[in-house]
Amino acid sequence: MRSSKPASVQIRRRDRALPWLAPALLMLAVFYAVPVLDVFRLAFSDATLVRAPTAYSLETFSDVLTNAVLPEILLTTLIFTGLSVVVLQLVGLMIALLLVRGERRGLHGMAAFRTLVLAAWVVPGIANGLIWQMLFDEAPYGTLNSLLGFVGVGPVAWLSDPVMAMVSAIIANVWQGTAFSMVVFYAARRAINPTLYEVASVDGANAWEAFWAITVPQLRLAIAANTILVSVQTLNTFDSILALTGGGPGRATEVLALFTFNTVFYNLDLAGGSVLALILFALGLAFATLIFGWLRREAA
Repeated sequence: MRSSKPASVQIRRRDRALPWLAPALLMLAVFYAVPVLDVFRLAFSDATLVRAPTAYSLETFSDVLTNAVLPEILLTTLIFTGLSVVVLQLVGLMIALLLVRGERRGLHGMAAFRTLVLAAWVVPGIANGLIWQMLFDEAPYGTLNSLLGFVGVGPVAWLSDPVMAMVSAIIANVWQGTAFSMVVFYAARRAINPTLYEVASVDGANAWEAFWAITVPQLRLAIAANTILVSVQTLNTFDSILALTGGGPGRATEVLALFTFNTVFYNLDLAGGSVLALILFALGLAFATLIFGWLRREAA
């Protein structure tokens, strides 16, 4: 859909906004650009956590990029991030639609339900991992295995089986991160003009048809923005995985953020960790650029 406003009007509005944005851009430069530039500097060095840089070269880049475990780490990161983002979007959208529908029908308990979902958001990542570690305890008396035992299902190897460990990590991440997606979609859904649904109802559209014809198109920008934010957040997730599985079994759940953490704080390799941080930064930037490009085409 193309904008109906002349290009000259849009340019004048951007020019008037620049002086107001300058202080914010300066703060972003100080708090974000400077650390990123320092990471670039360290990536070309031989720095460790116990020794300052003594030389600068491309050797660290070569060592990290030729590391035999890096492809496995990147694949694990892709699986964890991709599945988490899809589930976070779907669950967040379902909860948001449920809340809006319940509020418009005057159902009691909607505020309490919304608060319950938001409560998981404020739980620290380490605490989130520890909570789910207790729930996923593989002993027959573990919480989830005990519940499964009541329906005749044997104990599940939640954390010792590579596939189930990944599923467990995704569940823990979704439980904590769903609230953010819910807030984004809740606000976007409330902003849709109810008249559109009234007209669709008059035309004989059922709820499913109205969802695909009205709700999804109206939420496309919110979906795109939420995809960027959730993806970047998930790419940087390591604390809950550290507490839940430690990256195991083997490297089954060792995502790039956790691999970077281990490289710096266990191997004391600050230069190698900086290179990995740049790779993580590049992945997030590339994904955000793709989504922003799509947004610009939609707005053009």
